[in-house]
Amino acid sequence: MCGIVGYIGNRESQPILLEGLKKLEYRGYDSAGIAVFTEQGLEITKTVGRLANLEGRLSDDPLRGTVGIGHTRWATHGKPSDVNSHPHVDNTLKFSVVHNGIIENYLELKEELMHQGHRFLSETDTEVISHLISVEYEGDIVKAVQRAVSKMRGAFALGVLTEYEPDKLVAVRYASPLIIGIGEGEKYIASDIPAILEHTRDIYILNDGEMAVLTRDSVELMTIEGNLISKDVFHVDWDLMTAEKGGFDHFMLKEIHEQPKAYRDTMRGRISEDGRSVTLPELKMSAEMLRGFNRVHIVACGTAMHAGMVGKTVIEQLARVPVETDVASEYRYRSPIITKDTLVIVVSQSGETADTLAALREAQRCGARVLAITNVVGSSVAREADDVIITLAGPEIAVASTKAYTSQLIAFYLFGLYWAQANGTKSEDEVAHILAAMDSLPDQVEKILAQAETIKGVAESMSRHSSLFFIGRGIDYAVALEGSLKLKEISYIHSEAYAAGELKHGTLALIEEGIPVIALLTQEDLYEKMLSNIKETKARGANVLGIINEGFEAETAKSVDRQFAIPRTLPILTPALSVVPLQLLSYYASLALGHDVDKPRNLAKSVTVE
Repeated sequence: MCGIVGYIGNRESQPILLEGLKKLEYRGYDSAGIAVFTEQGLEITKTVGRLANLEGRLSDDPLRGTVGIGHTRWATHGKPSDVNSHPHVDNTLKFSVVHNGIIENYLELKEELMHQGHRFLSETDTEVISHLISVEYEGDIVKAVQRAVSKMRGAFALGVLTEYEPDKLVAVRYASPLIIGIGEGEKYIASDIPAILEHTRDIYILNDGEMAVLTRDSVELMTIEGNLISKDVFHVDWDLMTAEKGGFDHFMLKEIHEQPKAYRDTMRGRISEDGRSVTLPELKMSAEMLRGFNRVHIVACGTAMHAGMVGKTVIEQLARVPVETDVASEYRYRSPIITKDTLVIVVSQSGETADTLAALREAQRCGARVLAITNVVGSSVAREADDVIITLAGPEIAVASTKAYTSQLIAFYLFGLYWAQANGTKSEDEVAHILAAMDSLPDQVEKILAQAETIKGVAESMSRHSSLFFIGRGIDYAVALEGSLKLKEISYIHSEAYAAGELKHGTLALIEEGIPVIALLTQEDLYEKMLSNIKETKARGANVLGIINEGFEAETAKSVDRQFAIPRTLPILTPALSVVPLQLLSYYASLALGHDVDKPRNLAKSVTVE
């Protein structure tokens, strides 16, 4: 999730661009840069690290001019570095681009351009765009951008400048956010409202497949195909903090609502165009190498460990390879049995989790190959692992992980299917069936989010209790653990999760009159057994909320006090849906108790010490 700003007007653009980028710092970034039309032509300054680094360079050698674009980068292709930072240019240095998104077919476009003699400096997908536009330019930057975009697949918000037409700034949106700011004698582009709120409150919000051509005195709106369109001006009446949160009250709630996009982004470019196979071009391990592994260790901490527990079921069911899960802080100390035929999968949102990093190094010392699932390109885990799958959730601001966790689930589904293809344990039709169901997940999450008010009422009721329990069977147990952790993290309510079949082995002693129990019943082959377990808690006075599949409402209603139905999907995919109401439950319970949702006590976003 990068940050884009752009300015065309009569004032110096450098301070406006820098201030806009500062207002987008909350989105997270690893490098930054700006491009400005100066008296010498199109000039660029960019650097890895914080904005202070960029400001330092520009204070020594400022870029003076009234038209420019800027960018804060969250790496997805290529590690954080000066050369991989945006803006990018073509070989003539006449075309400059900033980009938020992913170009799925950049490798084939790059190969084609290299055959034509183009030289590339960076590892990014974005650099392809500047070269592509230069190839298509025939005296009209708007048409050149349209032709270039028609060849691109993926998600993109673009800001484009060319030295040949310095009085224009072109903006394009497809599946990544972009807005246009309207001022007197000046215009702006930005990824998000806070970047330009200081200068204007009148904006156009671009929709997918739309573009804008900005001059100092006008904004021309059109489709990517070139058809002119008109839009109403949106007047922003939010304050800056509300704007940073996208109109949501807290970052956690915003990030819960960003999950459909995170699902789409993590899947994008990793599923064949016909939807019948998984392609993971970032992996170095061959199909033959995959077939050689006879066991898997999944190692992680906290929420990532719960994703790993789902991953265990996914890999075992799809690829038919035995999997162990282990808490990273314990892994090294139990002298794990590791051989060259062991694949170790480490999972870390930040890629800097100290215990997970130590486990990775121990696994490699013992001769294992290590695959990392992380959200941060260039992190320690990503650099040191033998293979990496980057989740594309974008930065998380709230301490309690939501979209990073569910993106890890998507990564496990993709990898499990990829391995199943290599092992021949799932047919092409079976893989296609699962991928079709995965494609529906983002829309199904949106359907759940539309019912947030229902969860809010339940959460407010539950917040009055000092203790409660989660139960589930099979893959639902892993989700129960995550739901319980979320509640503890931000509401401080004592909460425990149990495998429902273990109730009679001691846990039932804790059930007393009125105590809340959240029961997950999404695994239809375990449905009757779960109903039996629920009745055991009800007989001892529990107040039960059932998380169920649509279509089971009438039958389940006889056994629970309240229920919340999630859309139907394949049993193995239910964690990607069933966790969402539990995230909302935690959020609203914390809110009801008056806690700081985004910054719970005693916790840090990334645990970088053992």
